[in-house]
Amino acid sequence: MWWCGSLWSLLVLLVSPSMAGLQADLGLLLEPLGFIKVLEWIFSIFAFATCGGYQGETTLLVSCKGAVNKTITAAFAYPFRLNTVAFSAPDPKRCGGTWSDVYLVGNFSSSAQFFVALAVLVFLYCIAALVVYIGYKHVYQQNSKFPLTDLAITIITAFLWLVSTFAWAKALADIKMSTGASVIPGIDSCKAPGTTCRFASVTSMKTLNVSVVFGFLNMVLWGGNIWFVYKDTNLHNQSNRISLSPGIYSAQRGI
Repeated sequence: MWWCGSLWSLLVLLVSPSMAGLQADLGLLLEPLGFIKVLEWIFSIFAFATCGGYQGETTLLVSCKGAVNKTITAAFAYPFRLNTVAFSAPDPKRCGGTWSDVYLVGNFSSSAQFFVALAVLVFLYCIAALVVYIGYKHVYQQNSKFPLTDLAITIITAFLWLVSTFAWAKALADIKMSTGASVIPGIDSCKAPGTTCRFASVTSMKTLNVSVVFGFLNMVLWGGNIWFVYKDTNLHNQSNRISLSPGIYSAQRGI
């Protein structure tokens, strides 16, 4: 993404010899701008860890010719290309020739990878931004381009969290459908004479639910952070000067 490249270019400029020296001030972490950035950094870790680290399986019990209540499983994981995951045959003879390869339905990799990639890039951006805030705040404040760039990145990131979280939430709902009991009606082998299939279980998806929650939390954090970043820009200073000017003019007329 272009803004990630801009970030690292900005960081390189800040730490170059031509710039002012490092002036570390950890007290900035207690200010809204720094404190929120730490929260964004932490929440981004939870977002990509809970989604990208998931592994699960769905299990069926199959009874057919030569096999009774045999367990078959289909293991799936991030990035959730379910259409490449097949159930194993319930017995070596493949139920007397009535069992064919059965794949889960759906490819949800685009939504999952979009969500995780955004979280990872945000994680890297937060580290770089914290370096700037703590060590080079004086440079950040002296050059008007840096706050404006930070504001633009913050707005875009808040929007991307909105889009990616809703896309991932929709994909997660479809994943639950594709790996739950509703998978059985779509299996032709279960309709063969003498064959019965029962849904047994699917791995809990609580961690994936948590990833969606953290996606929305990130969206709220980045949306709220827009105001605190905006306050450091010339746009905010100019609006203050404009609002103060009529009052000053009136006071001068009164004198």
